[in-house]
Amino acid sequence: MPTEFSPIPPLRQRFRPLSWLAISYVLIGALTRIVLLFMAGSGVPHNPLYWAYAFGVGLSYDLIAYVYLAWPLVLYLWLVPRRIYTSRLGQWLLYGGGAVLLFGLLFTAASELVFWGEFGTRFNFIAVDYLVYTTEVIGNIRESYPLGTWISLLAFATFVVVWLSRKSLAARDGGTTFLQRSKVALAWLVITVVTAVAIKGTFKDRTDNAYVNELSGNGVYEFVAAFRSSHLDYSRFYRTLPDDEAFRRVRDLVKTPEATYVSDDPQDLTREIRHAGPEKHLNVVLISVESFSADFLKEFGDKRGITPNLDALIDKSMFFDNLYANGTRTVRGLEALSLSVPPTPGDSIVKAHNNENLFSAANVFNDRGYQSDFVYGGYGYFDNMNYFFAHNGYRAVDRNDIAKGETIHHENVWGVADEDLYTLALKQMDEAQAQGKPFFLHIMTTSNHRPFTVPANRVPQKDGTREAAVAYTDWSIADFIKRAQSRPYFDNTVFVITADHCASSAGRTSVPINRYHIPLWIYSPKNIQPQRVSRQMSQIDIIPTVMGLLNFSYRSRFFGADIFQLEPGRERAFPATYEKLGYLHGDLLTVLEPQRKLEQVKPDFDTGDAVPNTPVNQAQVDDATVYYQVAAYLYKHGQMGKRVDDNKPVN
Repeated sequence: MPTEFSPIPPLRQRFRPLSWLAISYVLIGALTRIVLLFMAGSGVPHNPLYWAYAFGVGLSYDLIAYVYLAWPLVLYLWLVPRRIYTSRLGQWLLYGGGAVLLFGLLFTAASELVFWGEFGTRFNFIAVDYLVYTTEVIGNIRESYPLGTWISLLAFATFVVVWLSRKSLAARDGGTTFLQRSKVALAWLVITVVTAVAIKGTFKDRTDNAYVNELSGNGVYEFVAAFRSSHLDYSRFYRTLPDDEAFRRVRDLVKTPEATYVSDDPQDLTREIRHAGPEKHLNVVLISVESFSADFLKEFGDKRGITPNLDALIDKSMFFDNLYANGTRTVRGLEALSLSVPPTPGDSIVKAHNNENLFSAANVFNDRGYQSDFVYGGYGYFDNMNYFFAHNGYRAVDRNDIAKGETIHHENVWGVADEDLYTLALKQMDEAQAQGKPFFLHIMTTSNHRPFTVPANRVPQKDGTREAAVAYTDWSIADFIKRAQSRPYFDNTVFVITADHCASSAGRTSVPINRYHIPLWIYSPKNIQPQRVSRQMSQIDIIPTVMGLLNFSYRSRFFGADIFQLEPGRERAFPATYEKLGYLHGDLLTVLEPQRKLEQVKPDFDTGDAVPNTPVNQAQVDDATVYYQVAAYLYKHGQMGKRVDDNKPVN
């Protein structure tokens, strides 16, 4: 193998494999971007300027990510002595190491395609979140995709590329010294530090199309950036007002006609909610359905006929058709339904530290002698659900509570089939009834989640498809209500059916409002008069509204409101991602972003598209700011906790 007489300078010889890795990664990045562009479909208009931006800016981020990803190869080229590096062993180590890196890059690219198909975005905080739960995530992938076939194809592609480009991986060194190589490594370190400090993932977000902004990024870079921002301190990263002004404004915003503040403390949101007449201690069953978008219903234009039972239930229920979820993850829905607070940036409170003994919906029910349960068909350690609910007034019931030998009609990595979950829920309801207690159950379903597998002979749709999962969700809810009708407590039970979030979060805008639209049924034939409610409503308003229907008089620090007490014109909702915090009021959507940026748009409620609102409505910007600022402040400073006098009777 010639080395001494090569015309290529020794140092360039030594580090030539870095060029091989750079070319490989740039080509993989470009190919990934092309496939994602096709997957985006009509989300990216046929505009050459959009394409040029996505691929031009995307190349820059690919090169920045390459600087980080190349470090294993840089270390090998720097540290391995020339004698070993140019030996047969050194050559095979270089081939092997290059193959491992290339396979990893190809596997990451393939993973991005799957992630985009599910969420319509490059890797983000959701990907970081999922990394913690490898059992569920890997199981989900194995049950949803031909993983073995994919890995084999990627391994074959890796072998072919390494074989065809083996000359670029030749272990040549015409006489470098450790000091010379150290200068290259030092330069690489400087470039790494400078790009890490100077470049941010948000620099690419310069177009009016969220898909184009996402295509302009790099999956690996976005993943690392999301990991670094998983804990976002609101006051540090977002727009704020002086604390005194923020609290004063929030006290006005959460005040409703039936509420009276218990003190003049400007930072105390405790109100006494008063209703005339006796309370109705009816049982409450709250079902938060996994990924159930409003547009699955015939009511909102779906033509597939996959929700016949829920469509029919609309005319028998108090049905809310203008409701918006807090987020795009289950934990955001659980947070909204249990704590009635706007979402905090970064981690949900369900997963955050110091989330015990908070003022929750269960506290209010428990003070009235209820048995409050959170019932989940999977293992509740996922997303910290069991810990959160067990430490905030609920009894956590999950898959572990299904005794051996009990019938399981179907299960996958996420949990048992919904009908088996409802059997578990009925067991808790029966036990509470036997003990003479009213019950409050919060049931979290799993069947409407990829891999979308459902029990046989339940629905005609093809197993493993979203249509089958939605149809089965519809069937199982109807079956649950039918079974509950045979119980003596049915006439005294209120069924509250909603979604944790929508099935998709992707759109052309940063917060596509149509991807937050969820339905709500409140069904109790003997107690709730059927009607349609079309007022704009937030997910955090559900529990206060239910408590209003039960005529509860209680102490509250909820941010949500009883929609029937909130004066017309004051409706608002809080659609958000893990870092973009939305405030919907009327036909305006204000979005607060890190680096104290904001945008205000007029959204199209059908398509999710939006146009900028000019001039900016400053009052709504300030309202958005203080809602999120105060919620984050209260949690950070331990002021969301349950207090001793919260159970004080309100007369």
